[in-house]
Amino acid sequence: MFVSYILSKVRSYHLYRKTVRELAQLSDRELADLGIARYDIARVAREATFA
Repeated sequence: MFVSYILSKVRSYHLYRKTVRELAQLSDRELADLGIARYDIARVAREATFA
């Protein structure tokens, strides 16, 4: 039980990092098209991953 909880948290963190990395590679114009400001990348990734 505890191990599966830890594994799910590790997977979520890896997904969060991947999302941040992919969004950070987009240009400011591409981010604007998505309605995301560069400073919002971490928040958007956190909401998408942990919510």
